[in-house]
Amino acid sequence: MSSDSGDVATVLKQIFEQAPTFMALLRGPEHRFELANPSYLKLIGHRDLIGRTVAEVLPETEAQGFVRILDEVYASGMAYTANGARIALRPSPDAPEDERYLDFLYQPLRGEDGRVNGIFVEGSDVTERHVAEQSQADSEALYKGLFDAIDEGFCIIRFLDGPHGPDSDYVHIQANDAYARHAGIPNVVGQRLREMVPDEADSWVARYAAVLHTGEPIRFQQELVATGRYLELAAVRIEPPSRRQVAVLFQDITARRRAENALRQSEEQFRVFAQAVPNHVWAARPDGNLYWFNDRVYAYAGAAPGALDGADWTTIVHPDDLPGAAEAWAHALATGETYETEFRIRQADGAYRWFIVRAQPVRGTDGEILSWIGTNTDIEAARAQAAELARLNATLEQQVAERTGELMAAEEALRQSQKMEAVGQLTGGLAHDFNNILAGISGSLEMMQTRLVQGRVGDLDRFINGALGAAKRASGLTQRLLAFSRRQTLDPKPVNVNTLVNGMLDLIVRSVGPHVQVETVGASGLWTTFVDAGQLENALLNLCINARDAMPNGGKVTIETSNRWMDERAARQRGLDPGQYVSLCVSDTGTGMTPDVAARAFDPFFTTKPIGQGTGLGLSMVYGFAGQSGGAARIYSEPGKGAMICIYLPRHGSDAATDAATLVDPVEPPRAEGGETILVVDDEPLVRMLIVDQLEELGYVVVEAGDGPSALKILNSQRAIALLITDVGLPGGMNGRQLADAARVARPKLEVLFVTGYAENAVLNHGHLEPGMHVMTKPFQLDTFARRVKDLIARGG
Repeated sequence: MSSDSGDVATVLKQIFEQAPTFMALLRGPEHRFELANPSYLKLIGHRDLIGRTVAEVLPETEAQGFVRILDEVYASGMAYTANGARIALRPSPDAPEDERYLDFLYQPLRGEDGRVNGIFVEGSDVTERHVAEQSQADSEALYKGLFDAIDEGFCIIRFLDGPHGPDSDYVHIQANDAYARHAGIPNVVGQRLREMVPDEADSWVARYAAVLHTGEPIRFQQELVATGRYLELAAVRIEPPSRRQVAVLFQDITARRRAENALRQSEEQFRVFAQAVPNHVWAARPDGNLYWFNDRVYAYAGAAPGALDGADWTTIVHPDDLPGAAEAWAHALATGETYETEFRIRQADGAYRWFIVRAQPVRGTDGEILSWIGTNTDIEAARAQAAELARLNATLEQQVAERTGELMAAEEALRQSQKMEAVGQLTGGLAHDFNNILAGISGSLEMMQTRLVQGRVGDLDRFINGALGAAKRASGLTQRLLAFSRRQTLDPKPVNVNTLVNGMLDLIVRSVGPHVQVETVGASGLWTTFVDAGQLENALLNLCINARDAMPNGGKVTIETSNRWMDERAARQRGLDPGQYVSLCVSDTGTGMTPDVAARAFDPFFTTKPIGQGTGLGLSMVYGFAGQSGGAARIYSEPGKGAMICIYLPRHGSDAATDAATLVDPVEPPRAEGGETILVVDDEPLVRMLIVDQLEELGYVVVEAGDGPSALKILNSQRAIALLITDVGLPGGMNGRQLADAARVARPKLEVLFVTGYAENAVLNHGHLEPGMHVMTKPFQLDTFARRVKDLIARGG
């Protein structure tokens, strides 16, 4: 029995010593080496290990976690298996690190008492296998990257047996991202062909099955009917044939096929067109060799088709004209410029006729010349006519001069007639309106005089109010005429038109009535414009009332603002200089205007309203105001489609805007607070008297002068003057503006109020006044005048 045991021990020892796998026996919780076979020693570098711990023999493994795993196996009694585990061995401190990959087992060993008293280590060095697997994985990753990166569609198909026989169907086992882009079919991996395109399957299977069976690669073009795309494909068998796989590379050539078809169609259309036109048509290559002529050339020259190709076209050109024709052709070929010249070409009977010959280069997308297309146009008759015209040229010039003189005379007569018609219309309208106003004033004054003589003063207010109302109408009529003539007095300031529109909205809504809807569309970020806010409010209200009158059954009025960049063409259409403008447009849904009415709508006293319902000055005032403000007004309308009238005002350089003027009801005029002294200068005694009386009535101390020099003496004195009120047009060689400038030499903070019948723009520097200078237009209401005076004195104080 002992002999058998000895034999077994011997065999086991031989197995242990000769085993190709590495083996070791560790004892105790410190994992001391008891045994290690040659394969183990070869792996770790033949170190001295028997009786020593793993941490002592292999210190580099402790940091890599192997000692910790041994501790866990010893403590738990559970075996531990690893596959392809990386270990870095260092046989000596000076030796380089040896990286290995291991499959190994830590098997706990138990004593007779059942407790773990050691660990059996067994495993294999699989470094070469790991490197091979990693190399294969890297290769597959590279292949996958290339597979997905190529622009062409790519797939691998595997043939299947089916109801139609062996290799009668195939399935896509791989496909790159470009497959869907080129074929137009997504998610093809795993799909069988006969499920994807059942109607086309037979032709595709036949082509690829031939590649599989013969091993011969193929290239072909095919329309994929299911998606309407043309594909260019190449297929090759994947070896060995037993894999039943074919690789397919393809790209979408639909655009190219369509371009080729379009080119063929274009060429055919050109040939048909060239044969149909009555001219000679020919074509040349980029080097200038002519290679094609239409049938008309051959018929004219009596030549056989092809007889004029190359340089033979020169045989039908007149010898005297050939050098010039050839030189022009050489220049066109060298520069790529249009070829154009005139020369004589021989016809079949030997006679020559003049032709104008033109050719244009046909260029590719890169700009290179692909060919030349030319035509010959018979100008024999035209040259004869030109000679005849030259002969008659002298007498023709005389006839043209005479006729031009007659036309210019007729045009001048027409212009004078139109001018007189316009003046007649203007003066007639003025006479009509002012006669009505004067009748109201004079009639009211006569009735007041009669009542005063009779001592009946109880109802004088009725006649006083009538006369005042008529005077206001006269003032308004004058302002409209001045606005149309661009001579009204303006007080421009930076204005935000959106703010002005919003401030007037309630007044506009009340003015147009409940049957008209009012909508505002204000542009965000609207630019500031430099304009008289009060006059702009009047213009806007006028446009809204006109829009209301154009909608007798009610409708909608839209007030819209916007920023406008005017280039040269847009500015010219609107009578403006190119630049930046703010537009204020009022549109309606009313009856609209005919072109004739729209053309005359801005004329003074022109109106389509019934008698007594309009003066015809509203739109002319808007037109004149816009022009005086550096802008323009335009009408856009069609009959039955409403109308839109736009005011274009120049953008102001600063975005800071002052508050718009507000239309307020008259209130009790404010009185003076401290008996301030005001100097009034006006050469009209009656006007000066009224201003002085009004100011004294309000409690001011008033000093008056009739001309500039007299006023300047007062201003140069020591007398305190709180405000200078002066007319613009003054006698004595000094106008109101000059007086104000001279007064400010000694009194730089003096407030100045110009009062004038109309705006002497040149005197007032075209509305650009210095700070502290202001303008009012005569006549004005007492309360308005009083508020303005009080405000200016407060500023000066």
